Amino acid sequence: YLAKLSSVGSISEEETCEKLKGLIQRQVQMCKRNLEVMDSVRRGAQLAIEECQFQFRNRRWNCSTLDSLPVFGKVVTQGTREAAFVYAISSAGVAFAVTRACSSGELDKCGCDRTVQGGSPQGFQWSGCSDNIAYGVAFSQSFIDIRERSKGASSNRALMNLHNNEAGRKAILNNMRVECKCHGVSGSCEFKTCWKAMPPFRKVGNVLKEKFDGATEVEQSEIGSTKVLVPKNSQFKPHTDEDLVYLDSSPDFCDHDLKNGVLGTSGRQCNKTSKAIDGCELMCCGRGFHTDEVEVVERCSCKFHWCCSVKCKPCHRVVEIHTCR
Repeated sequence: YLAKLSSVGSISEEETCEKLKGLIQRQVQMCKRNLEVMDSVRRGAQLAIEECQFQFRNRRWNCSTLDSLPVFGKVVTQGTREAAFVYAISSAGVAFAVTRACSSGELDKCGCDRTVQGGSPQGFQWSGCSDNIAYGVAFSQSFIDIRERSKGASSNRALMNLHNNEAGRKAILNNMRVECKCHGVSGSCEFKTCWKAMPPFRKVGNVLKEKFDGATEVEQSEIGSTKVLVPKNSQFKPHTDEDLVYLDSSPDFCDHDLKNGVLGTSGRQCNKTSKAIDGCELMCCGRGFHTDEVEVVERCSCKFHWCCSVKCKPCHRVVEIHTCR
């Protein structure tokens, strides 16, 4: 819900924290203690929604948001694999945005990770401004996970949410990369300094989308006095900390059901030639589709003229647009 609060402006006063909908009281308290971080939290939430909508743009459920709480409707109140992805990408988004703010010097509480120092076995020197992913992950854990821990993290759904929150953060941690700069005469790269950087958030989204496709259906079990989630099908291998888990089967998302936050696929564009989920047969749930011809104008026959312009001719062509009934 923070991602949709464009009218609030900067979250710079404690009174603003009280007005933020969707936060539990302990999150409001964290907001008041960490005012300078909250704009990063909001950017992380916006980043998560944008990435979710990109990853699911060709699926029946396309991560559409509502102007009410919860913003994804009841899709996330059920323990589906869609909810698993939303929790994971949201947790990752907050960790990513807070880490980025640390590295760019926006926050007084953190900066670059200066613990990455010295020489490496590969022969380069650790230096520069390594992304402080430890701070971003720690803040995400504190702010995001507190919702589940405040309710007592023993229910099936709390365990599911906590697991997927951590899987989201792992998608960043396990894909940190090394970036380097060469030094020497005329770029000879006699030696180089390197630092650790986060992957692009698109990479994080791609990783979590793969985990969504291979998510594990789980149920609660007890090991001694500890409650844990185990695969519902005992023949499946146990999931890891990086995998997404879910409790409930997903609806088919075919029909409009606003009460449950399902917008249906009527009016959605589909790919007539595709046999995958974006194809008209699957996307339209067997209802058929409309075909419209649309004239589009594009630039073509472009030529470079010295110096320094490019001149193009307008080209007209007709394309077919297919939309679900």
